Amino acid sequence: MPHHPDVTNPSPTAPDTALPRPPRPRPRSHEQRLLAPALARMLPGADAPPAPGTVRAAFALWLTAAAAGVFMTAADGLPLLPLRMAVLSAAVLVAVRMRRGARWARWVLACGLGATGALSLTVWAGDAAAGWPPDVAEVLAGAGCVLHLAAALTATVLMFRPAANAWFRSVHHR
Repeated sequence: MPHHPDVTNPSPTAPDTALPRPPRPRPRSHEQRLLAPALARMLPGADAPPAPGTVRAAFALWLTAAAAGVFMTAADGLPLLPLRMAVLSAAVLVAVRMRRGARWARWVLACGLGATGALSLTVWAGDAAAGWPPDVAEVLAGAGCVLHLAAALTATVLMFRPAANAWFRSVHHR
């Protein structure tokens, strides 16, 4: 059969003759300018001006204190689980607000969790002394309690350092 130039004969070994795909559209520069501030407002650590290291460290320590509180609850048993989890969840939300510059949040953390941490360590010490020698669960709960208190007290001190005070004054959150 003669080969006709208008007729194509597809063969399994013929290269793919499909048209190349067009390149994916890239965001326009004005879209990038709109997207970055929107994302920055949604992030928990977004702040302008940037938070000093003392505030960032205090935030990390408040999260550590909350995690230690969860550990205490798991090691201590289930009697107060709903109450403790509600307090710890609220503490994390308040810590996020503190990290974003809310002055009221650092006072809530300092007075609320600092006092709660000291009280829980006192209660644990009293329970441990009454039931000597302690079992493994009591030792784990005590370790969580000590970690919680150490993190909360250190975070409280860091939140009130001069650099943190200046930053909280500059962001004007209520």
